[in-house]
Parts: sequence; C-alpha cells; structure tokens
Amino acid sequence: MSSPTQDERLRVQQLRALRRRWLRDQELSPREPVLPPQRLGPVAAFWERFLRPGEPWRHQVHNFYQGGRFVFLRVLLPAWAITYYVKYHLLKSPHRVVVANPRIFPGDRILETGEIMPPLKDEHHRHH
Repeated sequence: MSSPTQDERLRVQQLRALRRRWLRDQELSPREPVLPPQRLGPVAAFWERFLRPGEPWRHQVHNFYQGGRFVFLRVLLPAWAITYYVKYHLLKSPHRVVVANPRIFPGDRILETGEIMPPLKDEHHRHH
C-alpha cells in the first residue's frame, strides 16, 4: 500500500494532466468553428448582391449619395441659414404676414358683407 502523500502527489499529477489536456482541447483549429451556411431572406439577399464590390449599381448609388450630399451641404443648408438670418434678424417685422384688422365700431359698415354693425345693447345691472 502506498502512503497518503504518494497518493496525493499522484492525484495532483493526474489533475494537472487532465487540466492541460482540457486547455489544449479548448484551442480552435483553423477549420473551426464549423457553421451551417447562412440562409438569407429575400431582402437581405437582395442587398447582399446589390452591395457587392464592383457592381455598377453600387457605383451609381455612391455617385447619387455624393451628389445629394453636395447639394444639401453646399446649397440647401446655406440657403436656409441665409433665409433664417434675413427673415428673423434683418427685417423689421418677422413673417410680414401679421396685419391688424381695422377696428369696427357700432354703426360701421362691414366691407365684405355690407352689413351695418348694430349698436351695443345697454345692460342695466342692478348692482351698479
């Protein structure tokens, strides 16, 4: 029979060997991971084919994007900023739309309908 220290050493040695083997097994080989082929839906498949490098549509979309970006940054944005500045900082009254209606008093004629405004009713309150 062996002594407890020898049994303990043997057990520790076996555990170390098992740990080393387990760690070696965790390393991936160049062939791993093996994944199933990816199945794309119709929309994702369209975009996958559409955006492949070297496709003519990709080049046209890129040119359209660059043109739109140029128009937005070099034309629309400055035009908006200039319009805003002129409208709200240079003009005396902003909007130039708000116009006060003429006052109408009793007995005046309303131009649109031709009616004459009736006089106001006198309200007699007993508390005054």
